[in-house]
Amino acid sequence: MLVATAVSVLMAATPLLLAALGELVVERAGVLNLGVEGMMLAGAVAGFAATLASGSPHLGVLAAALAGMVLAALFALLILGLLANQVASGLALTIFATGLTALVGKPLVGQSVATLPPLWPEGLRALPWVGPLIFGHNLLVYLAWLLVPAVAGFLKATRAGTVLRACGENHEAAHALGYPVRRIRLLAVLFGGAMAGLAGGFLPLAYTPMWVEGMTAGRGWIALALVVFAAWRPWRVGLGALLFGGVTILQLHAQGLGLVAIPSQYLSMLPYLATILVLVLIHAGPWRRRLEAPACLGQPFLPPS
Repeated sequence: MLVATAVSVLMAATPLLLAALGELVVERAGVLNLGVEGMMLAGAVAGFAATLASGSPHLGVLAAALAGMVLAALFALLILGLLANQVASGLALTIFATGLTALVGKPLVGQSVATLPPLWPEGLRALPWVGPLIFGHNLLVYLAWLLVPAVAGFLKATRAGTVLRACGENHEAAHALGYPVRRIRLLAVLFGGAMAGLAGGFLPLAYTPMWVEGMTAGRGWIALALVVFAAWRPWRVGLGALLFGGVTILQLHAQGLGLVAIPSQYLSMLPYLATILVLVLIHAGPWRRRLEAPACLGQPFLPPS
């Protein structure tokens, strides 16, 4: 029971982790993208449709990442090319993707696809305790957790990561030093779109093998909150994803145990209530000063002519 619960928490945390790591890189570059939920929906419907058409969930994973990048490119065109407001553009992207995926995914409702297979052979997965917990997952689960040290190392220990952070902290100084601020932000936005697409694709290809309208169910907004909760640090994103994944599994177990005294609607609200509560607590606590966002987050940049 304990191992099964731990596995469930890891599965629930994986899409949050993928989307939040992508958004963390985007925000460290100085861009605020509130379209994560929309890009996740695009990744979910594209991954499901590609898998249904090809029979290969691995092609579905690729399609999910590409769908997220396409919407991210549209967002980048608005905020980097046309200097549109980042908050309004991100919200518009989510609204647009919500309607588009509902339309595109309507013929897909009621169908099912093959899910991503476990990465390790049956012999390792059959080991007691460690088998299902360590060797029983698919490619996207391992990718998500390997990205935590990879993103942390990139931002802290590489020249490219330092330049990206400079664009988020002081884009004018970065430009004066000769760095292409808008190009760097474009690459960051595309990376964030790919991660959000993978997070969305994880849902129909690994979590529930079907397409349901609005199946992301607010996970994109939780991922955005996770970035703030983690103070823009990848390791804390991993811990936060486990925390919110655990809350999600808790409400599912509570419903499964038949806690009739608590309406199921209240239990379904637990992950989102926990998100609000944690954000309020960390901003009211003594560590508030440590939660400073990148100085140029959300600010447009136009190179001087």
